[in-house]
Amino acid sequence: MRKPFLLFLPCLLFIVGAMASCDEVEEVGIYDNWQARNEAFIDSIKAETGDNFVATIEKADAMEPGVLFAIQARTAGTGNQYVYCKKLVANKDGERPLFSGYHSAVSAYYCGSYITGTFFDARFDGYTALDQQAPTSPAKDPTEFNSPATLQTNNMVSGFMWALQFMRIGERWMIYIPWQCGYGASDYTVKLPDGTTKTILGHSALTFDVVLDRMID
Repeated sequence: MRKPFLLFLPCLLFIVGAMASCDEVEEVGIYDNWQARNEAFIDSIKAETGDNFVATIEKADAMEPGVLFAIQARTAGTGNQYVYCKKLVANKDGERPLFSGYHSAVSAYYCGSYITGTFFDARFDGYTALDQQAPTSPAKDPTEFNSPATLQTNNMVSGFMWALQFMRIGERWMIYIPWQCGYGASDYTVKLPDGTTKTILGHSALTFDVVLDRMID
């Protein structure tokens, strides 16, 4: 009576194994040609930005929401790089974190994503690298259930820090950071504000949706 089941068992194991193999291949495929794809993503943002460079706080204030612009980020070891930014919300009356030594940290809501749209760290359900036409929905705003994070200036990647110096309190920006002024060419394990750790893949372009909340003395 057990023979039919025993005959069926190898087929069942084959099907389960095939499904597992497909999942593994799909997971690996997400990161195929990772460096080239990340550099192509930044190149597409750069092409859309054109010659729209911001080098002064006055020009940063003049940028209208929805317009892509570039900020130079001086990075040790990789020379001058650029981060690409777009205001979603402007606030020309807000204080600006110049990091002159008086303010060593800021409070901010943020979410960081890979080019795939996957969050690697998020304090709210904001826009990702795939949301090229943001803003699109008020449902993407931080809510009363979200808490801002305290960001120490000495723990920021250089691209994030350079962009943040041009922001004002109350503003919301999308920031696109090439891997050269992000976490670099190797996998990098970071400690998140909640005490957990996360490994950021090498050669990852980083996209941040940032809402600057307040200064911390």
